[in-house]
Amino acid sequence: MSIKKNRTYRKTKYVIYKETLLNVNEHIWAFIGSFVGLGMICFLQFQALSKYDLTLLIGSFGASCVLIYGVIDSPLAQPRNFIGGHLISAIIGVTIFKLISILWIAAPLAVSLSIIAMQITKTLHPPGGATALIAVTGGTTITNLGYMYVLSPVLSGVIILLIAALIFNNIPKNRKYPKKSFHFFQKSSK
Repeated sequence: MSIKKNRTYRKTKYVIYKETLLNVNEHIWAFIGSFVGLGMICFLQFQALSKYDLTLLIGSFGASCVLIYGVIDSPLAQPRNFIGGHLISAIIGVTIFKLISILWIAAPLAVSLSIIAMQITKTLHPPGGATALIAVTGGTTITNLGYMYVLSPVLSGVIILLIAALIFNNIPKNRKYPKKSFHFFQKSSK
């Protein structure tokens, strides 16, 4: 019976993703990091801009928080991917919005080109697809920003979230972020 329980436990570990297993310490630090990081963006939003026009709070930041605070060992959560994925996708999203006025073509084209660009540059970060989509569909407040969208909210938000990740992901001894030393410009291994 004990062998069967061990086998069931091992199978369960394969089925349930490692970071979702009960580890209170991981959950606490993921909560603190994401709360402080996104909280800083929210604070700046409500201090500097309208309380009703949430320009700094783009939805893709929520998804990035899941990666950079919740699954910090993932290659998709590393600073190169996090920064590069958002910036590349923002530039592509704004460019497509300026070039193509048909929304049902512009939206999927922005996301699809962002995926390819992130793959080519080795900066794949899934929330980057949402960043490109928001550049096209974010309403007049976002689209009127043009390429300023890349600087704010995208770059400014990424910097805030990254600083919080570098601080709070490295406080506990068992967490280390980034996983490898941070090199934004990486040489190809070909």
